[in-house]
Amino acid sequence: MPENTVTTPLAPMEPEDVAAAFAYIRARLVGDHDTAGAVAADTGPELLHRLLVGVAARVFIPVTAEDDRDGEPCAHSFLAAALGRLLLELLCHGVCLNSLPGAADTITRFTDNILTDDHGDVADVLRQLEAAGMRQAMEAHPARRTTA
Repeated sequence: MPENTVTTPLAPMEPEDVAAAFAYIRARLVGDHDTAGAVAADTGPELLHRLLVGVAARVFIPVTAEDDRDGEPCAHSFLAAALGRLLLELLCHGVCLNSLPGAADTITRFTDNILTDDHGDVADVLRQLEAAGMRQAMEAHPARRTTA
């Protein structure tokens, strides 16, 4: 069986990393360039880009790798997981998507096109993704506290 996140789950992110990444994504979503710039400056552009790729990995691959039937992997799950990895490669190495705004906007577009019903409330879905990431991070790192 090919190794992917269906068989090898990703390690949880640190709580403060989840908070920073989603603060940047939300700021980009609403066009708040001042807040996005402040988050990038506080976090550091290189680290923030790695965090955005981490968020994308935890959004793209599980969504593209999961089958509609009971969430169990099936024959096409691995092809879909490969698509998720390809999207991550674009984020890591693509000319346009290698920038902080490009990475954040790609996560937002993916959320809008794939994760919302009939292009519903993207901000709400992003909040749900952040909450799930934060729960996972807090369970993995219970001594950590974050202020968001």
